Amino acid sequence: MFNFTDKKHTLHSVKWIVILILALVFLTFGWWGSARLISIVTLVMIYMAMAQVWNLLSGFAGLTSLGHQAFFGIGGYVLALVGQKFKISIWWSFIIAIVICVVFALIISVPIFKMSGVYFTIGTWIVAEALCTLFLNWGFVNYGIGYTISAALKVPIWLLYLMSAILGIGMTILLVFIMRSKLGMSLRAIRDNTSAAEVRGIKIFNTKLIVFLISAAVMALCGIVMYINQIYITPKGAFSIDWTIAMVFICIIGGSGTIEGPIIGAFVYVILNQILYNFPGYSNLILGAIAVIVIILAPKGIMGYLGEKFHWDIFDIRRRLSR
Repeated sequence: MFNFTDKKHTLHSVKWIVILILALVFLTFGWWGSARLISIVTLVMIYMAMAQVWNLLSGFAGLTSLGHQAFFGIGGYVLALVGQKFKISIWWSFIIAIVICVVFALIISVPIFKMSGVYFTIGTWIVAEALCTLFLNWGFVNYGIGYTISAALKVPIWLLYLMSAILGIGMTILLVFIMRSKLGMSLRAIRDNTSAAEVRGIKIFNTKLIVFLISAAVMALCGIVMYINQIYITPKGAFSIDWTIAMVFICIIGGSGTIEGPIIGAFVYVILNQILYNFPGYSNLILGAIAVIVIILAPKGIMGYLGEKFHWDIFDIRRRLSR
């Protein structure tokens, strides 16, 4: 007799086997891929992690930030200072950057979370701009001249790729676990109706603070890995709003509020950037036009459209109730 439940479980198992195989392929790609493809996929993984951070905040928690380049820049500068100024192993920068960014996020969370909507968005952007101005005029970080991160030159390409892959895949897995947990349910409740969530007993400030601290720590790691790849850092580059614009573009293209969206969007964004590299005066204009077209034709992004059209649900983030 045909058993629909058994077929459904079989398909579910096959789906996760395919996902596991793909994850292993991307984790090991640094050992067998060509140098050109490795450099491209390295960027894809870093942007994927960054976009998942913005997706967690805006797509699932309703906290639209335009200032998370602040934590990205701090991570990059910790890497530079650890290697160039203090002459110690750059691997310490991972721990130091997380600690600094989490503490900084704790400090700014008190005034930032008193704002809501567009005021929260503007507040986060002002914080990032203030940090950029501080670093431009701070002799301790070499003013606006920046640093060449010579220690990063010693990092082999396969290790750089592995770090980026762990970051991108790891942030995606973390987001799946968060959204299937009680925390994820609370975030979506706050996003949909803050007043109703508070009436139901959800601690608004504590819930927002947890994801804000997680996002700060991950963005710090993204900044470190990106500047191991880029070698040279300046305040205007590290704290540029272009990093956040990239995250927003990726989520718009792929689908904000979905796990799969930033994955698809990161590949699209990096490949488009590679194609448009020889058109610096028009690249942002073309990317903006593409974003507008996607918003008109598929307001929920590529994965949002496919989900509605074909009922695709690769990463099931619905929380199961215990029997």
